[in-house]
Amino acid sequence: MYHTILRILTNPVFAGAYAFGKTEARTTVVGGRAKKTVGHQKPVDEWGVLIHEHHPGYISWEQFERNQKILAENNFMRTGSSRKAGRGGHGLLTGLLRCGRCGRMLYTYYTGRGDLVRYACRGVRIVHGGASCISFGGPRAEQRVVTEILRAVEGSAVEAALQAAERATKQKQMRVQALSLELQQARYQARLAERRYESADPENRLVTGELEARWNAALRHVADLEEAFRTIENAVNETPIPDQPSLIRLAADLESVWQAPGTDLRLKQRIIQTLIEEIVVDIDDVANQVVMLIHWSGGRHTELRITKPKAGEHNHRNPTEAVEVVKQMAGRYPDDVIASTLNRLGFSTGYGNTWKKHLVCSLRSKLGLPTYDPNTIQAQGTLTAEQAAERLGVSMRTVRELLHTNVLPGTQVVKFAPWQIPIEALSATAVVERVRRIHDGKRMPQVSDEHTLRFPGM
Repeated sequence: MYHTILRILTNPVFAGAYAFGKTEARTTVVGGRAKKTVGHQKPVDEWGVLIHEHHPGYISWEQFERNQKILAENNFMRTGSSRKAGRGGHGLLTGLLRCGRCGRMLYTYYTGRGDLVRYACRGVRIVHGGASCISFGGPRAEQRVVTEILRAVEGSAVEAALQAAERATKQKQMRVQALSLELQQARYQARLAERRYESADPENRLVTGELEARWNAALRHVADLEEAFRTIENAVNETPIPDQPSLIRLAADLESVWQAPGTDLRLKQRIIQTLIEEIVVDIDDVANQVVMLIHWSGGRHTELRITKPKAGEHNHRNPTEAVEVVKQMAGRYPDDVIASTLNRLGFSTGYGNTWKKHLVCSLRSKLGLPTYDPNTIQAQGTLTAEQAAERLGVSMRTVRELLHTNVLPGTQVVKFAPWQIPIEALSATAVVERVRRIHDGKRMPQVSDEHTLRFPGM
């Protein structure tokens, strides 16, 4: 079915043309002997015979030529083809990458949830059953190429923005003017149809009926044009052209415009494919780098070296600060306490979620960190704020006040982590005296809520 449709789209017969001599035979020398091959396509201007409008066609010759251009731009894997069409996929460099080892075009793959791009040369594997030449992830390579493109066009961005704004303004003005003239002509035709109807003999119902129908048709045409004119006027008023200072500010910060969520991926791809002819890619296995040689449309070349990520380096890896907190707290506190501390510190997982007990357990196991053993903690001679309050027979608020006034010594592994209070500190003279005064009904010095919140015990 695919080849049948392709033959229809590329056959000039369906455009009303007669063609002969579209292919040619070629002779090459292989192993000292002549080898003849047939069926090689020739350019249109080299066809033996081409007669336009030879018979009624389904499409015009202009539409046929546009179809051939679109087919050529969509032929991503053909060697030496023209620029590629922007398909709107997540791969910004699709159709531009060529393998530096075998010369074949690289394939584009989407992994994960469909938004992770990888580029690989699998031509040798598909054709000859061999191993793939190169393979690498797309995000880092695409970001470096985008950086080079923005750097290349930033000099003329302001001028281009001003020209685009001026052109858009003129186009809107021309549309409004053209529709206004068409509306004036339609109103004139409606008035003319009205005069013809009024000047007709009422007794001649055949003529008056036809004139009345023409008048009604002219009035409907006027109503449609008036509605279209109002729509265009509203569109112009709702989406005004930015002024020159705004355009200059946008052009000066092209990266923000490029990274904006509303920027069309097709437009990005077309910009890249307009500026870049192709990119030859290879892998430096010793340096673990992707080597990209950009061939710009103007004839210049730029070499880029992008370090490939190591194992575990991906866009969804956990923050380094969160991993350090887990390393410091592992073995000393339960996993649910570690998760609560991470959340209070404002750290999220690599996927942007809050920490849970099982997530901390998984990360701790992956890092080879010890599990929590309460017997070991007690052997170290420390207590938490809750345990200290229970032993002293006071409230948690009192323990916080004692910690704040340095009457009761204590430490925290990280901020918001549970307190570690030496057991022998509970029997210190100052602590015993404070606790006795509380039990006797004598209040301790008041501490502001701000200080209380700074030391939340567990």
